[in-house]
Amino acid sequence: MGQVREPLAELSECGLPQALEVMGERWSFMILRASFNGLHHFEEFLTELGIARNILSNRLGRLVNNGILDRQPCEGDRRRIEYRLTAKGLDLLPTMVALRQWGQKYGMDFIAEDPVLVDRRDMLPIGPVAILSHDGRILAPEDLAMTPRAELGQRSDGTVAQCCGPFVAGDFVELDDMDRSPASKPERIAANG
Repeated sequence: MGQVREPLAELSECGLPQALEVMGERWSFMILRASFNGLHHFEEFLTELGIARNILSNRLGRLVNNGILDRQPCEGDRRRIEYRLTAKGLDLLPTMVALRQWGQKYGMDFIAEDPVLVDRRDMLPIGPVAILSHDGRILAPEDLAMTPRAELGQRSDGTVAQCCGPFVAGDFVELDDMDRSPASKPERIAANG
């Protein structure tokens, strides 16, 4: 991944160890999966997941403390508690889908997914989760590099790349038009100087 490497011994300089500190065990992922599938109550998690009561209580507490789930009283019965995904929790959906796809591809046994995760508009299976560049190109591992923050956008030929801005839900990325060769896309280059 390029010439600059992450300082691997420095755990605070990377988001991965921080994410694993919050989510890094099976039950947290299973609770998150259940939340994405519409479960909200302690007893629902307990019954559906087959998890021990003390482990569920501990994991729900961690997910709430880390801002992934929000603990709130039910509207109809204020004595009953609901666990709802926060915006921070909803941001884990691509990670969950990527892990699911990886498990289906490389799991020990072939898994014929049923029901199938689909695009609600077309009711067709979603595509693989991919790493996209700032301008929508699908990137492979050999397309990735690390660079110091001060050198963002500085290309080796001296030109400076301009960012297209972030993608949001509903944006279209023309997958059919994507070609990995640099000559296939119009360059967004500003002269350095």
